[in-house]
Amino acid sequence: MGFGVTTSSKAVLTEGLVVTGKWNKRSYRIERLLGEGANGKVFLVQSGKQSYALKFGFDALDLQMEVNVLRELDKKSPSPFLRDADDVELNGSVYPFYVMTYVRGATPEHYIRKNGSDWFFLIGLNLLRKLHALHRQGYVFGDLKTDNVLVSGYGEVELVDYGGVTAKGRSVKQFTELYDRGYWNAGERRADDGYDLFGFAIVCLQLSGMGKKLQELAKTLPQNRGPDELLKLIGESPSCRAVADVLKKAIAGRYADSAEAVAEWKRAMEKHGAAGYPRPVVSALWIKTAFVASIGLFASTLYLYLIKG
Repeated sequence: MGFGVTTSSKAVLTEGLVVTGKWNKRSYRIERLLGEGANGKVFLVQSGKQSYALKFGFDALDLQMEVNVLRELDKKSPSPFLRDADDVELNGSVYPFYVMTYVRGATPEHYIRKNGSDWFFLIGLNLLRKLHALHRQGYVFGDLKTDNVLVSGYGEVELVDYGGVTAKGRSVKQFTELYDRGYWNAGERRADDGYDLFGFAIVCLQLSGMGKKLQELAKTLPQNRGPDELLKLIGESPSCRAVADVLKKAIAGRYADSAEAVAEWKRAMEKHGAAGYPRPVVSALWIKTAFVASIGLFASTLYLYLIKG
């Protein structure tokens, strides 16, 4: 397999179009557009009875680097994320693409609106754990933002769109200004744990209801934009109160690594009674457990009745 040179980023990719790889000969039917970024478009596709996410790249070199990172991450993952990588010829042009596991879920904002603000803490913990797993393998996610986080089930978190993943020590190759510590005059655009932790703190501010104030602050002149203003926003947010110290340290770049941030977030949850599943889920789990127990009790009673009869 080799990535060809993309001669145009204007490929007409419509619903129902079947994409067949030039080298691996696998076919995928496009269902709909999932998202579009600086270096490509992501589509929901169908192959047989399976659904996948297929990313078309605008630049072969960029996409090849992305694929290389995913292959490295998959080496230590129990469930591989990357499924295929190939080229496709469309209208006389060659486009690189890769196919990955389709992650079903909702953005954190949508999930919290639907299920309640209690989920903020568990989602935050799971997102930190996901980032830490990436950091342990020598990479930084880079373009961390709410659009690149999906939540499903009982607050499980998945990162999507690995276009910004960068090896530690290098310059961050892809970012979104609002979540970028360089934009806020809070540090360099260098790939380290702190870069992702800064982005994580901005994500949390958005999820805590401070998104509008954050956007207004982001529009101010560069000399008026800084970490001190972000620290004030954290202090103003009632939802952030329990984890304010963690978020302030993330903004200030005072964590040695993400493992420390995970541990402190978890301790803050336990201290403020937010550990474990939020109340609605606890209730659901209790009902399920009680139901199973009642079946067991009924079976035991029936057995005793039969042997005595």
